[in-house]
Amino acid sequence: MIAKKRIAFKPDYAVAPGATLLETIQSLGLSQAELAKRTGRPLKTINEIIKGKAAITAETALQLEHVLALPASFWNNLERNYRQTLASLKEQKALEAAKKWVKRFPVKELTQRGVLSGSREGGDLVRAMFQFFGVSSISAWSQVWTAPTASYRRSSAFRTCPESTAAWLRLGEVEARKLDLPAFERTVFKKQLGRMRGLMKVRPAGLKRSLVAACRKAGVAVVFVEELPHTSIHGAVRWVAGHPIIQLSCRYKVEDIFWFTFFHEAGHVALHGKRDVFLEDGAGGNDKEREANAFATNHLIPEPQWRRFSAASNFSEPGIQALADSLGISAGIVVGRLQHEGRIPFSRLNYLKKRFDLTQP
Repeated sequence: MIAKKRIAFKPDYAVAPGATLLETIQSLGLSQAELAKRTGRPLKTINEIIKGKAAITAETALQLEHVLALPASFWNNLERNYRQTLASLKEQKALEAAKKWVKRFPVKELTQRGVLSGSREGGDLVRAMFQFFGVSSISAWSQVWTAPTASYRRSSAFRTCPESTAAWLRLGEVEARKLDLPAFERTVFKKQLGRMRGLMKVRPAGLKRSLVAACRKAGVAVVFVEELPHTSIHGAVRWVAGHPIIQLSCRYKVEDIFWFTFFHEAGHVALHGKRDVFLEDGAGGNDKEREANAFATNHLIPEPQWRRFSAASNFSEPGIQALADSLGISAGIVVGRLQHEGRIPFSRLNYLKKRFDLTQP
């Protein structure tokens, strides 16, 4: 037996309730004028209902029930279904027109990450993208992601591909929502940062969970989101629903760069306002970026200890390890700062740096 394939019928037109009304009165031998008299409605109103120009109101439905012996619910349902079909047809037309727009996004990667559901074609794909971003139209997407976000637009990452960058940021929002955060407490957050030295010696496998849990206690979401194509983002800080989100890409492979980036973003949360948005792409340079850099540098290795260490010029492995042990941090962080400041070559002592794979849980 050959299986029959079921094909859903999706008409591209809507039938107005007036067509059913006209058939009904004709079967009863009533004219439009006679119906108008019996219902007490103006003849013009009856004519416009039949032509689909006027809606059947709840009051009119009751009047039709009395005259035609068909329940008011019947007429109300006809009207509701008609209006819903009209809206669906209008939406479908808009979705089809947006097919070019949706191609700007990294559809393949978002599908692989399980955030786009349903068909990957035409209007269904556009609808899935709207649902992912939580918007109802292209104009609404623009209002949320491009119109008010001057901080985003100043970033070269956002200018390169706003759609991919917005998708990356949206992925972070979705992850942050899963954390069920308590109210944000800036004082608690600063205390938590001071207690994080121990995490700098944690094995990479447990680092992400520990860091997320520590910041969550202060109402701060830390989320790790792998890069998307056409983005070059180190990290981002935004406020969503009253909570700061520190969003980090998974591009960091060594501990010194990772920890500096984290404390840089944490500095924005600790020092700057709720309306500030920071999208880090390596371009830096304004006062707030410099403040965040200084915050990160001092939290990793306080300036007084660094000055004493630098003055001694003891950049041997034992000297580096001694400073790291006194601060309770990894020797790789000391090596990274020495390399960054040009005190030792980038090729020296790299074996002291722990390597990360932040794409793993």
